[in-house]
Amino acid sequence: MKAILMTAPGETEVLQYTDVPVPSLGSDHDLLVRLRAAGVNPVDTKLRSKGTYYPDRMPAILGCDGAGLVEAVGPAVTRFKPGDAVYFCNGGIGGHPGNYAEYTVVDETWAAAKPATLSFAEAAAAPLVLITAWEALHDRARMQAGQTVLIHAGAGGVGHIAIQLARAAGCRVAATVSGEIKAQFARELGADVTFDYRAGDISPAVLEWSGGEGVDIALDAVGGTVFEQSFGLVRPYGDLVTLLQPDADVNWKVARMRNLRISLELMLSPMYFGWSAAQAHQAEILRECAALFDAGKLRIHLGHMLPLAQAAEAHRLIEQGSLQGKIVLTMD
Repeated sequence: MKAILMTAPGETEVLQYTDVPVPSLGSDHDLLVRLRAAGVNPVDTKLRSKGTYYPDRMPAILGCDGAGLVEAVGPAVTRFKPGDAVYFCNGGIGGHPGNYAEYTVVDETWAAAKPATLSFAEAAAAPLVLITAWEALHDRARMQAGQTVLIHAGAGGVGHIAIQLARAAGCRVAATVSGEIKAQFARELGADVTFDYRAGDISPAVLEWSGGEGVDIALDAVGGTVFEQSFGLVRPYGDLVTLLQPDADVNWKVARMRNLRISLELMLSPMYFGWSAAQAHQAEILRECAALFDAGKLRIHLGHMLPLAQAAEAHRLIEQGSLQGKIVLTMD
């Protein structure tokens, strides 16, 4: 089969389009999936440039997100049969091979039936950002109807899903964006108001919109100074969830004085540590989101679709920044 091999940490040239053997079923609960598409995420570019979680297992196949058709099943599989369309987040961090390939193997527990209304490309773009946004808002921040939610980078991969999940939960939603095109996109997804961070300090506008005290929940998908600046945008006893590692020199005084609940979200941890119950929960999130897709309450935006052989170009696009929506590699 064709696959993209990461031969060593480095620039995009380390991604090589080549032939590798089709993987075999490793356990009685495994599915062999013929991939139709694979999502490309910022974490892929970080693993490529800095090294994977398993530096002693090289070369590696990157790509956590995949969607395709089941070709074969282990003898104990009960949830799927050959011909079923599935989507999932599995592999791609350096241990189990990822989805920049024509075939992959995934345990049936981590897979979900593909939403009927999505193409394979759309489905492959979705799992990591769905799980990240859901865990951040529902599991970490315990989002409730009627709350105010601020989504940083609202036009990005996680951000554009987070806007829709917050809206579907009955919340009022604000989003930070860059430029009017992205602002319009965020409003189309359900944001009540947008703030262009390039225009200057957004704090007065956010506080005015939220009634003076700050929002109930803020989701930081940017990190750095945005994380620390968000302390003053969240109401006392509110929730701030970040997807990034806080800098070592963060001044926590404002967060402490406002009694904020600070949460960290890394949806890859269950895969890395083998937390089976958490991985099963993530598959349930995919099933819940499939229902939202098919009910017309959720959509995924594809910014770019490229053939598998152009994985390096997909990485370059992500590293350029300012993307709207997701990038997908296709195997057709």
